[in-house]
Amino acid sequence: MLDHLIKGATVVDGTGAPAFTADVGIRDGRIAVVAEPGAVAEEARTSEDATGLVLAPGFVDPHTHYDAQLFWDPFATPSMNHGVTTVAGGNCGFTLAPLHPDRPEDADYTRRMMSKVEGMALKALEEGVDWSWSSFAEYLDALDGRIAVNAGFMVGHCALRRYVMGPDAIGGQPTEEQLDRMVALLKEAMAAGAWGLSTTQSSTHSDGDGAPVASRHAGPAELIALSRAVGEHEGTQIEAILAGCLDQFSDAEIDLFVEMTAAAGRPLNWNVLTIDATVPERVPRQLLASERARKSGGRIVALTMPILTPMNMSLGTFCALNLIPGWGEILGLPVPERIAKLRDPAVRAEMLRRADSKEAGVFRRLANFGRYVIGDTYSRENEGLTGRVVRDIAAERGQDAFQCLVEICANDELRTVLWPMPTDNDPASWALRRETWQHEDVLLGGSDAGAHLDRMCGAPYTTRFLGDCLRGRKLVPLEQAVKMLSDDPARLFGLRERGRIAEGFHADLVLFDPERIDAGPATLVHDLPGDSPRLDSRAVGIVSVRVNGVETVRDDEVTGAIPGRVLRSGQDTRTVSTR
Repeated sequence: MLDHLIKGATVVDGTGAPAFTADVGIRDGRIAVVAEPGAVAEEARTSEDATGLVLAPGFVDPHTHYDAQLFWDPFATPSMNHGVTTVAGGNCGFTLAPLHPDRPEDADYTRRMMSKVEGMALKALEEGVDWSWSSFAEYLDALDGRIAVNAGFMVGHCALRRYVMGPDAIGGQPTEEQLDRMVALLKEAMAAGAWGLSTTQSSTHSDGDGAPVASRHAGPAELIALSRAVGEHEGTQIEAILAGCLDQFSDAEIDLFVEMTAAAGRPLNWNVLTIDATVPERVPRQLLASERARKSGGRIVALTMPILTPMNMSLGTFCALNLIPGWGEILGLPVPERIAKLRDPAVRAEMLRRADSKEAGVFRRLANFGRYVIGDTYSRENEGLTGRVVRDIAAERGQDAFQCLVEICANDELRTVLWPMPTDNDPASWALRRETWQHEDVLLGGSDAGAHLDRMCGAPYTTRFLGDCLRGRKLVPLEQAVKMLSDDPARLFGLRERGRIAEGFHADLVLFDPERIDAGPATLVHDLPGDSPRLDSRAVGIVSVRVNGVETVRDDEVTGAIPGRVLRSGQDTRTVSTR
C-alpha cells in the first residue's frame, strides 16, 4: 500500500525535461511510482488532488549556516517554507565542532566568533544550543533524528586549527606535527560524515575579538595538505572563500584555488559571484579560475544568487558598512563618539573616498546613500520618514545624501533601519545574469540562510526566483529553473537519489501553485532564543513540502514533523571526481 498518492500534478522532475501530468505515489519515504493519471492501481492511505499544481523535487540550498539554528529550530525556517528540503551547512570555515574537550573556553570563543562573523545572536547561541559535544561525530549525532530537513555539513578549518593549536591558531603557524594532527582530525570528521573542508581567507572575516579568524593565518601548504586529505574520502567537497570572492581574484588566488581542487580531485565551490553590468570585467575574471581548474584536473564552481537579496543596515550595529576599508574603526566607536565623527565633514569625505576605492571591491555600491530607503525610526524628529528615499529628503533639506543620512540616524541614536536599493537591478545586469547562469561552473545559491539573521534574508531565493521565471522577467523556463534549484546542486554534492522526481528516489517534494508562487516581504520578527531578532519572509503559493515522504509544510505552516536526516559523506553522497 502506498503511504500517499499525489494525483494529477504537473510534474517538473528536475532533469530539465518538459513538464508532464502524472500521479506520484510515495511509500516508505521514497517515490514508489510515477504514472499517467489514473494508472496507479495500488491503494493509498491518503491522497490529494493536485490538478493545476506543480510538483517539483525539494530544493537544495548549497550554502547555509544552519549549524546552530537547527538546535532551536529543527524546521530551518524560513528555508523549508520556501521548498528547501536539503541544506548544506558548515560553510566559510566556521563550524561548531570539533571542540577541544580540555578547553571549555573554546565553546565561548566559537560562540563569540559566530556572533561576529555570521551575525548570529549571541543570546541565541548561548541559550538555544547545549554545546555538549567535542568531536565532529558527536555534533552530527546531536542533530540526527531531531531535524525536519536533510542537512549535510562541511567541517570548518577554523575549528580544526583552534582544536589543534589553541589560541595560537590566531597568528601562528602549525608545526609539522600539528599539521599532521589537523589532517587527521579532518579525516576523522569525514569518516563520521562531514562533507569535506570549508575554509576562508576573506579579509571581512574576523572573530569576536576583532582578529582575523584562524584559517586566515593558514599558508598555501596547509591548505593544500588539507585539500589532499579531502580527496582520500568518498563523497567529499571543498568550499572556500578568498578575499577576491568579493570582487575579482588575483593571480595568486586563482593559483591557490586551482591547486586546492586539483590536489583533492574534488569540486571546490565559492561564494558569491556578484553580477553587475557596470563591472563587465568581473564575471570573466572570476570564471577564469574555473577554466584553469578544468585544465589542471580540478573543478571550481561559483555560487550566485538569482535574486536581489533584501538587506537592512544601520550605523548602530555591525553590518556590511563596517566592512568597507577604514569604516570599521569609525563605526566601532561608542555611539556618542561615532555620531561626533560622522558629523565631521572631513571624516565623511575620507569615508566616502575609501568607499570608492578599488580596495572596497563590491562594497563600493553600498556608499550610494541617495539610494537608501529609510526603514524603522525611533525619534519624533524622524516621524514620517519611514519608506522615503534619502536623496529626496536630502534635496528638501539642501544637504548631500551622506550628511542627510547621518543626521537622520543621529536623531535615533543610530538605531535607524536603512534599506539600500540595489544598483544592479537594471535590464543589462539581468541579461548578464541569464547568460552567466548557463556556464557549466555556475550554480544558483549563496543564501547564507541561518546567518546575518537581523540584516539579510536570502532564504526565499527559491520561491522568488520561480515567481520571477513564471510571471516576471521569465529569464529561464520553469523546467530549467527547477533543475537549477534541485538537481544541479544535488549533482554537485553527489547526493544519492535526491534532486529528481523518479521512482526509487527519496520523496523530497514541493507542491506549489504556479499562479501564486513567490516570497513575501522581509519583516523583522523576535522569535529566536533570548527574544533576539531576525528577518523572516513568508512563502506564497507553497501548498506542501515533503521530506523523505513526510509532510513538513502545508500552506506555509510547519506541521511539526521531523523526518529530516543528517546526510553523511559516503553513505548519503557519492564521489564527484574531477579526474
